[in-house]
Amino acid sequence: MTKSLLLVGVGGQGTILTSKILTEGLLRLGYDVKMSEIHGMAQRGGSVNTQIRFGEKVYSPMITSGEADVLVAFEKVEGIRYLNYLKPGGTLIVNDYEIYSLPVLTGNEKYPKRVIEKLGQSVKNIVIIKAAEIAQGLGNIKAQNMVLLGSTVKKLGLLDLEWAHVIKDYLPERFHEINIKAFNIGVKRA
Repeated sequence: MTKSLLLVGVGGQGTILTSKILTEGLLRLGYDVKMSEIHGMAQRGGSVNTQIRFGEKVYSPMITSGEADVLVAFEKVEGIRYLNYLKPGGTLIVNDYEIYSLPVLTGNEKYPKRVIEKLGQSVKNIVIIKAAEIAQGLGNIKAQNMVLLGSTVKKLGLLDLEWAHVIKDYLPERFHEINIKAFNIGVKRA
């Protein structure tokens, strides 16, 4: 059976790196995996989304509306933006974190209110995690992506792999300890 994951966020949050680590781990677990990434102005804080499909045999990475088993939102408004991709009964993992777009920063738009509350009303299977706050507490907000990766791996039941080895293969040695700690906290919080 093929599983579909959609990871969404804002440029600079590590969405693509997380997807690459997750894809590599899935390959090591023996799955056929396809990944596609889309980033619009990612370096400037634009929306980023990565689609991953895995199973015994996968022919395409593309996920259509209502097809994602798991939606991982690195920023909560991105969770609302892509919510229509989540299948009925699917799982939403959302980072309770705000990144203001340029129109919000310039005062042309307002950041939506009660985002987490609205997501909770729309989705039954929801994991709300303050990944950025956890990462900041560990000493580097950039590790929020590993908190979310840990939660995702736990929710998918993919703990049969030593994920620390995969993380180490993708990050410089000086970042190993903090990112592995962040990952392990994510697993516990899922």
